[in-house]
Amino acid sequence: MRRTPGAPRRPRTPGSRRQGAHAPGARRALRSARRLALPYVLIAPTVLALAAVLGYPLVDLLLLSFQDMTRRQLFSGTAPPWAGLDHYRTILSDGFFWTVVGRTALFTVVCVGATMLLAMVVALLMRRVAPWVRMTMVGVLVAVWAMPIMVAASIFRWLSDADYGVVNWLLGLVPGLDFSKHNWFDNPWQGFAVIAGVVVWGAVPFAAITLQAALGQVPAELEEAAMVDGARGLQLFRHVTFPVIKPAVVLVTSLSAIWDFGVFNQIWLMRGGQPEKDYYLLGVYSFIESFAVNRYSVGAAIAVITVLMLLGGAVVYVRQIIRLGGAE
Repeated sequence: MRRTPGAPRRPRTPGSRRQGAHAPGARRALRSARRLALPYVLIAPTVLALAAVLGYPLVDLLLLSFQDMTRRQLFSGTAPPWAGLDHYRTILSDGFFWTVVGRTALFTVVCVGATMLLAMVVALLMRRVAPWVRMTMVGVLVAVWAMPIMVAASIFRWLSDADYGVVNWLLGLVPGLDFSKHNWFDNPWQGFAVIAGVVVWGAVPFAAITLQAALGQVPAELEEAAMVDGARGLQLFRHVTFPVIKPAVVLVTSLSAIWDFGVFNQIWLMRGGQPEKDYYLLGVYSFIESFAVNRYSVGAAIAVITVLMLLGGAVVYVRQIIRLGGAE
């Protein structure tokens, strides 16, 4: 409204001037706070869901490992007595437990090494074929990846069957080899080779597709310049290609190690739900102690130790994720 001549001006108080001066700064601070809080608000439902689904079982598992749960307490609903660190002392002083740990570590190293080698070969081949062949290979890999573990285990049990197995038949065609009625699971080394085949079969598709996507980020000009300088084959891959895809290789290797260290289904299915002690890995050992021998607290303690061991691979994975995020 226009002021009439001679009308007195409305005096401005110092407080009102300060409020008007600081209003834009306050709004900017509010917008900045909202931008900072937005990622946490968006990720909060996922964190809460994970805490509800995984947090309570992990806490309950940890508490159970410090108790002495038997079938009496399980069926009566009474609180089990407190055992403290007794189960951990028993497990860590047991030679068979360390045998299982070593067997699990060796199995993990073999499976991860075979997975990464085959996946890298497949990824490099996919990079050099025609686009329609590449799409066909991706489709086949996705189909293999989507195959249920039970189906894959059944296929490998049929392939290695002592009476009708295709593997025995093919090896029997080689002069001087007699694999008639050969049982691959009589020898744990041969049996674990078959089980490792099931694990690698299911792991290669994810690794190959991920590495193929990483290879697509390698600048063609960089490789062409290296080839002009005389780099060829393995030398070109080692000094030019691999440094670019190294973060992806570390990520896939870490995930594969975490998955293979906790293998259970493949062994359980390949041995018909009754794995012998020679086929115990940490996941199988924990399950047997809990639900076959009914030593629930001992099985829980083994599971807790397994989780602590898996944290090593998880730390490598998270550090690489953080490093990639910082690089971007």
